[in-house]
Amino acid sequence: MARSESSDKQSRRASGGRRASAPVRRPAQPRGTFTVADVQPFDVDGVRAVGIGTVMWGVAFVALLPFYGSLNESGRVWWLWTCAAGVSLGLFGLEYCRRRRDRDPSPEVAPTPPGSGAGRRRLV
Repeated sequence: MARSESSDKQSRRASGGRRASAPVRRPAQPRGTFTVADVQPFDVDGVRAVGIGTVMWGVAFVALLPFYGSLNESGRVWWLWTCAAGVSLGLFGLEYCRRRRDRDPSPEVAPTPPGSGAGRRRLV
């Protein structure tokens, strides 16, 4: 009996203190395939994302204005000008995204019925 306890302790030490357990069996899927959830696509024209980013750069610019003196003394005025560049590039990006959205409207995506096989795609 003492021998089985010592061999059990040795096996636990060798495995990092944990007992070896049976491997977890997962349902078999063919290699090279994956399942895509049946969800509606996001509105990805980018106008909202670029608009929010531009507003955030503007808020940061306004928040740094009262600290212009201390930023100048410490040599960090570039923080303020980085925010200004973010706002100006954001305005450019906002106009770009609006023109792209208005030029090429995408058709509405019809929902696929479940079980139609549209959720499975083959990897190349």
